[in-house]
Amino acid sequence: MSETKKAVAINADGITEPFRIDDVPWEEYSHGERFGSRFRQVGTHGGCQRVGVSIEELSPGKRACPNHYHHLEEEQMMLLEGSLTLRLGDKTHVMTAGSYVVFPAGQKAGHSLYNHTGTVCRYLLIGERNPHDVVVYPDSNRVSVRLTGEGYDKAATMEYWEGEQV
Repeated sequence: MSETKKAVAINADGITEPFRIDDVPWEEYSHGERFGSRFRQVGTHGGCQRVGVSIEELSPGKRACPNHYHHLEEEQMMLLEGSLTLRLGDKTHVMTAGSYVVFPAGQKAGHSLYNHTGTVCRYLLIGERNPHDVVVYPDSNRVSVRLTGEGYDKAATMEYWEGEQV
């Protein structure tokens, strides 16, 4: 989404101090007509390096990201305002303010968020920042390897010895 930014809530002595969420700048991304959101990276703002914490807003009719699951990274989400549809594996769930969901690492059920309503919804997203994570996108058959920053077509798998001279 966006590059990691320097923490702002750290004082001259290198100590992280309290800050107001409203002091964290909004960032945005979009891809075509379907995908896009607005978010505040509150964890990064406070100096967090291993856990990502953000407050995100999803506009009506938008999807936050493609359906995916993580092999090594756990995520959690709490809906703060509004309503949205969570796609989780083969099922969908309508979530309302106060709903909470956990996406454990290695759970091979893709998840994605869609705002099916006419108003903006807001949620808290918490996740690890595992630099070795592998993310699978079941709808497009894509595999993303975070360590290398590369994506692959899952259909192009090879056996261990395939291509090696004997």
